Amino acid sequence: MAASLLGSLGVLRAALTPRSLPLAAAQLGRCRYVGSSRRLLGVAPLKVLMPALSPTMEKGNLVKWLKKEGETVNVGDALCEIETDKAVVTLDSSDDGVLAKIMVEEGTKDVILGSLIALLVAEGEDWKQVEIPVETTSVPSPVQSASAAMEPAAPQAYSSSVVQPVPGRRETRLSPAARQILETHGLDPSSTAPTGPRGIFTKEDALNMLKLKGTMTPSRTAASAPLQPPVKGSEAATSPPGYARPSTPPISIPGQPLAPGTFTEIPASNIRQVIARRLTESKTTIPHSYASIDCNIDQVLKLRKQLAKDDIKISVNDFIIKAAAVTLKQMPDVNSTWSNEGPHQLSSIDISVAVATDRGLVTPIVRDAATKGVGEISTVVKTLAKKAKAGKLRPEEYQGGSFSISNLGMFGISGFSAIINPPQACILAIGQSRHDLTISEDDKGNRTLCRKDMMTVTLSSDGRLVDDELASQFLESFKLNLENPKLLAVF
Repeated sequence: MAASLLGSLGVLRAALTPRSLPLAAAQLGRCRYVGSSRRLLGVAPLKVLMPALSPTMEKGNLVKWLKKEGETVNVGDALCEIETDKAVVTLDSSDDGVLAKIMVEEGTKDVILGSLIALLVAEGEDWKQVEIPVETTSVPSPVQSASAAMEPAAPQAYSSSVVQPVPGRRETRLSPAARQILETHGLDPSSTAPTGPRGIFTKEDALNMLKLKGTMTPSRTAASAPLQPPVKGSEAATSPPGYARPSTPPISIPGQPLAPGTFTEIPASNIRQVIARRLTESKTTIPHSYASIDCNIDQVLKLRKQLAKDDIKISVNDFIIKAAAVTLKQMPDVNSTWSNEGPHQLSSIDISVAVATDRGLVTPIVRDAATKGVGEISTVVKTLAKKAKAGKLRPEEYQGGSFSISNLGMFGISGFSAIINPPQACILAIGQSRHDLTISEDDKGNRTLCRKDMMTVTLSSDGRLVDDELASQFLESFKLNLENPKLLAVF
């Protein structure tokens, strides 16, 4: 055995001479597997990272992969669908190659910008032997994402608090959700080893303890419970059992019957979170001012009927968009936005139209609405609304805008006040049309009772840009333009 080993070493020493190094390298290239199926020399990959698809995007949800591992990818091919804080956007490939490895499964939520989501290799390379980078940004799985979405919001990824030290016990760091469950049900975290990162006792640890205990009894003792008056024997047989009221509502546990006062946490999508943040910002930082006016839409309805005979379908909202754009052209001071530097008067009139979707309210934009006819506006709005409901809007189709219109008339709302979409200065709220009876008088002084179709519109304006006088003038001009739809064709 020793002689054989020494002979092998001699052969290896002779092989590693300068003249034989190329041959040794060639032999090493052929010998890629040594007692294992793992490749020694992997294929260098091209990284695909989570991109920023909107200015306010901080993280995204990977909805669906449009390519499978091993498929050829060309520049411009759709790789996957990503849900941003605005819409579902298709991510196109910027390189040619083969999709070698999907690092983030579809359905994963809250993927941080810059995270590695896939690997590409050049054509001709063995994609199955792609080299996985050692340092990759950790991305939560779909199950972990759903659980994390139910955690209370915190400024850090893992917000923890330390319980008061007790002699003889080790200190345990609790997540907010775990602390709430433990305090509600009177559980001791020191009896269970935490499974969270850096020794944090997570919500899942608390729920596991609760399942093992098999009880939903709150942590309030009999001494602290409110005294109940004595109940007669007959009443005691029919009255339901009393429950001690906990200081905070207990969380419902899947698979167990609901206890009194329980609630269910609903995770908010990225779009919902952004809507909530922007609405709160708008109401707390913008001085809202409101003004309403009634508009007669008899001529609009009459013109719609005439166009319908020629198979031209135009909605009342299309006339409203055109009238608002013409009014903004007549009054450019209203076509402004507010920034930290002050007011900015815009040269382009871009109308944002509110569209209700399953994921929340989206505002696609009709660009240069003042230069478009009512028929062209109708076509653009139908196309944008269809894409918005399907979540297929491109960023340039909903970013920006100088004026917003929100119409709830189709839902039976007679009138309402909308919240301004910052940094815009105004938003026009449209109510339902109604029939009003009015008295009209002719040239001879004869009075007759007639019916008119009226509609209430309310302008919400930023007091820093549009004062009450300017808002009143805008509404008067808007009413005049809407009540004379044939004049809109002049602009």
